[in-house]
Amino acid sequence: MSQLIPSTTPIRIFENHEKDINAVAVFPDKRRMITGSDDRTLRLWDLETGVVLKKMEAHSSRVWALTISRDGKIIASGDSNGEVIAWHGETGKSITKPIKAHFKVITSVDFSLDGMVLATGSWDYTVKFWSTKTWQMQGDRIKCDDEVNCVRYSPSGELLAIATSDSIQIYNSGTRERVASLTGHNDRWKFRLPLAWTPDSTRLLSGGSHTDDINAIAIHPAGTLVASASDDNHVRLWRLSDQRIIAIFQHSFTATCVTFSLDGKHILSGGEDNKMLQWAIPKDAHSKILDVTTARNACLTGDLSLAEELLTQEIHTNADDFTSYANRSFVMARKHNLDNALEDAIKSINIKPSLIGFISKGIALRGKGHVREARVAFDVVSMFTNQDPETKQFLLLIKAIALFNADQHEEAILSIKELDTACPNVEPLARRVVETYLRVHIGITALDGARYDEAADHFTAAVNSTAFSSRYIHLTYEDLTMLFGWDLKSLLLIAHKKRCQAFLSAGKLDKALEAHEYMMNAVDESTKASCLDWSNGEFYVLCAANGDSALAVNDYDKAIYLYSAVINSNSASDVVFANRSKAKLGKMLWMEALLDAQKVIELDSLSYLGYNLKHAALHGVRRYDEAIETFQTMLSILDNAPDVHTRKLRQQYLRPSQVERAIRRVIDTQLDNAPLRVLDTNTGLLCDRETQIDAFKMSTQYKELVSSTITHANLHIEHIEEVVKTYLQYAMLSHRWEGKEPLLQDTQGKCVYDSELVPVGGMTKLRSFCKTARDAGYNWAWSDTCCIDKSNNVEVQESVNSMFVWYHHSALTIVYLSDVPPSSKSGALAKSAWNTRGWTFQEFIASKVILFYQNDWTLYRNDRTLNHKDSIAIMQEIKDATGIDRPAVVAFRPSMHNAREKLHWASIRVTTRQEDIAYSLFGVLGVRLPVDYGEKQDKALGRLLQEIVARSGDITGLDWVGESSEFNSCLPASITSYEAPPCQLPPLPEEEIQSSVSSLRKTVATDFASNLYTLLRNTSVPRFAAQRLHLPCLAFNVRKVRRVRSPAPETHFTYEVKADGLHDLLITTAETLVQFWPARPTERKFVLVRPWDRSLLELSEFIEPSDYGNDTESEEDYGTPPSPPDAWSGGSLVKQAISDLESRALRLLVRLGQPFSAFLLAQQHSGECKRIATHYDIIGQVQDVVSVGDSMNIRTMEIL
Repeated sequence: MSQLIPSTTPIRIFENHEKDINAVAVFPDKRRMITGSDDRTLRLWDLETGVVLKKMEAHSSRVWALTISRDGKIIASGDSNGEVIAWHGETGKSITKPIKAHFKVITSVDFSLDGMVLATGSWDYTVKFWSTKTWQMQGDRIKCDDEVNCVRYSPSGELLAIATSDSIQIYNSGTRERVASLTGHNDRWKFRLPLAWTPDSTRLLSGGSHTDDINAIAIHPAGTLVASASDDNHVRLWRLSDQRIIAIFQHSFTATCVTFSLDGKHILSGGEDNKMLQWAIPKDAHSKILDVTTARNACLTGDLSLAEELLTQEIHTNADDFTSYANRSFVMARKHNLDNALEDAIKSINIKPSLIGFISKGIALRGKGHVREARVAFDVVSMFTNQDPETKQFLLLIKAIALFNADQHEEAILSIKELDTACPNVEPLARRVVETYLRVHIGITALDGARYDEAADHFTAAVNSTAFSSRYIHLTYEDLTMLFGWDLKSLLLIAHKKRCQAFLSAGKLDKALEAHEYMMNAVDESTKASCLDWSNGEFYVLCAANGDSALAVNDYDKAIYLYSAVINSNSASDVVFANRSKAKLGKMLWMEALLDAQKVIELDSLSYLGYNLKHAALHGVRRYDEAIETFQTMLSILDNAPDVHTRKLRQQYLRPSQVERAIRRVIDTQLDNAPLRVLDTNTGLLCDRETQIDAFKMSTQYKELVSSTITHANLHIEHIEEVVKTYLQYAMLSHRWEGKEPLLQDTQGKCVYDSELVPVGGMTKLRSFCKTARDAGYNWAWSDTCCIDKSNNVEVQESVNSMFVWYHHSALTIVYLSDVPPSSKSGALAKSAWNTRGWTFQEFIASKVILFYQNDWTLYRNDRTLNHKDSIAIMQEIKDATGIDRPAVVAFRPSMHNAREKLHWASIRVTTRQEDIAYSLFGVLGVRLPVDYGEKQDKALGRLLQEIVARSGDITGLDWVGESSEFNSCLPASITSYEAPPCQLPPLPEEEIQSSVSSLRKTVATDFASNLYTLLRNTSVPRFAAQRLHLPCLAFNVRKVRRVRSPAPETHFTYEVKADGLHDLLITTAETLVQFWPARPTERKFVLVRPWDRSLLELSEFIEPSDYGNDTESEEDYGTPPSPPDAWSGGSLVKQAISDLESRALRLLVRLGQPFSAFLLAQQHSGECKRIATHYDIIGQVQDVVSVGDSMNIRTMEIL
């Protein structure tokens, strides 16, 4: 080996200290350097310019030692008086006063890996530990057997090395227990004994002597080179692998301190010449097996075209340059031009067989897939290793890499692991580097194939590998980059990033974020910036994308977790905050969602989405006023948006004013069927409709409705109707008036719950009713006692005509049974006087939901059925009391059709005001009429029946017995005339009708039947005019009226009556009739009539009327109405059979031959008639259906 000539020309000189420089350190930012001197100062330098940035003065004696924390935030220095000072890493200002740490010289200081502890060593035989938070001693000191010259934490932070004058002690840094004791230097009186750890913490170097004492040593960041500073004025650069000196740098005086720049390109040394010198490390300092000269840099930078060009020039210059051919083969293999690569390799070998030639051939053959031939080439290479262990290992690694590139991954990894046995005495770092590189690329393949767990395992193994113990591993293994294009410099960063991505893609969110945090802590400061760029870009974009996917499938927890990771990185956009807000809304975390929404607005004040989310969050926490105001702001932003697309989004929403108008329309519709005035069950105050509306508008229900509806493009009327109906639903009271009931003037402006109101009688009942309604969940209640202004005729008219509708639309009718005590036995309801009152009939029949309460306001017989109309036991009692069975209640609908049945139900009822017996039936029968208290029952009932006949044509109300009305003789004077059940004649079976029709076809001219049918079909409908009933009838002249003996009451008379074409019959009446017979004629005429019933025509258009005034309820609200009682409505087969006119005409004749309910009319002098009121029904029957046409007269009778 040739003699090395010391270099005397540094590339930079740092001059400013006034005395010897004893210590030096470089900051992690690579831009600054700190030095300590006998001049009692520290100086902070700019490495780029050589300028002193800060002169730091606080020590009272020579500065012997200094160190910088791993994060560069703290500087610590020790002096010859045993004092320690801490300094701010950025400003250079002292952060502590001088601390008297030792009573002798502080020779060495060092920070723990986390920067939380400072270790100080001194010639006072001790090592002490100081908290960097409090700057107090932390734990016990370590007492040594001799003067302490150096203390050094290992890069892993696990060990602490202490060098004394006669030994080196290794301690566990956590427990401070000694784990090893070393002796290597035999000069006990050495002034200094420096220490340095290799980057992987596996080896510790100590300094002895060159030709004189070594004062300081430093290890290159790659762990491959060592620099030593000595009393012989020299700094030497050593290669660690072969312990050879590769450069010498000369000072003019003793060199006392040395370190490497963090980029590994320079040595910085200082000494007794008061200067710091910067030296360039030779480019060939690192060991390289392959020696590519001119093209090497091009290969390392990836400029393969330039490398090929340079090598080709060398070949043209020297055609026998076997090295250039081999090197060009490497380049061609990297360019995947394998044929040319193999050709160049063969040429190299043909010129001169060599290690490099056969390596290039093996690589080219492996690339072409010729595995066997490649093995042979690599086996030949071993002949050229000269049994050098490093060269042998390098060859075996190339073979493993070639296997890997041929997709034989497992075999490649296995062969690398076997090198531990094959090359036990060779630095294993190269093996770890290759294995790690291959694992990273196996992981990338697995990641691309969506095998995320497998990928994560490979990347985890890579980042945990000792291959990355040095950040400058790429400088050591440039041969791998040159041969295969490996990017070793960024390999660790790639492994970290891909590991994060694999965990994230596998859905292992915690591990992904832990991996990311681990990466940020593991990389150096120079790399951290690019990590942040990647985190803020690819990683957090991936986190956000995974969050978006989770949000799309309503996995809100996962979405929140991922978005939070992005947000915690301080790199989140308004979009991420918006999406996290959406996820939190999905979890109903309203306040957290609100904070995110506000952050969106803060980041973009014109973000309509931010206001949209804020509205949703405020809506969730029920701050509806703020929510609506926020939404209006959003609409304003949309209206004024600069782009058309955003403005179009406005069409998805409604203005609050639009919604409020729609709600008002629904309210008005709802209140059309509600009472004019109600009691507020919460306040106990009477309210009119406007007060109700105002209360609703102030309610949370109203505000919630507005706030929720404005978010839609359509009004969603069904939802509005539901909310309005729920809020405005009310309970009605059904009861008997007793004693002093509170009227409107008694409660107006007063609270029914007020204890000052007289708590007796009706007020107690009213108060209990309101409480019961309130407890049932209803805001409003109505009672006929105080909710009608009885002094206002218009309101009375409206109330009487609308009361049925109010009860029908109530949510609940509460029936108070004042005469039913608690714990009553079954049957008490049936005996209650409530069943006998006129108004309670319509209150019961109209209500959809009804509950009966005993006089202590407990449910009747504790029946917990939600609706007592569904209680079989209760409905049976109602039937026992009123004769109205449950099917009739279920099927009931207000109508004038079949009025007779409804009149019968009311016939046993009584009212305090006699007119009310008629008025209470207005709603039941579906009519609206003026109310005229004082007209008496006779007229009130007459007007009601007149309306029924006039509007519907229904004449079932003419079926009565008793006293005639002064209003019209065809109508009864009292509702009690309907107490007897309707006249029900037995229907004729269909078989008999068909048989009779067949017989008639043989005996009666079908023309006669058809003409009769047509005549009756064209008959006018019944009508009233000036209290005169115009009634279409089949009239039979009476030829005889003669009184006979009978068991009738003394006030009644029985008469035998004979009429043309009819069987003889008897009638009983309270009137005295003029008797006559053929032998004793009289001028007064009587007519027996059959009121014409159009249903006998069996017309398909004859449909049961369903008139209900102005109310527009669907049929479902009343149940299915009962079928008409007519016998012909048996089914579609019957209708089909009677579809032709002839059949219907003959069937009509058959029906006309059956018994019928008849009236006896007495003709007046003016030609009109009056009905003779009878005690029993008059039942007539024709003698011969064949000759019925000869004996009857079809005419419209005018009845007074």
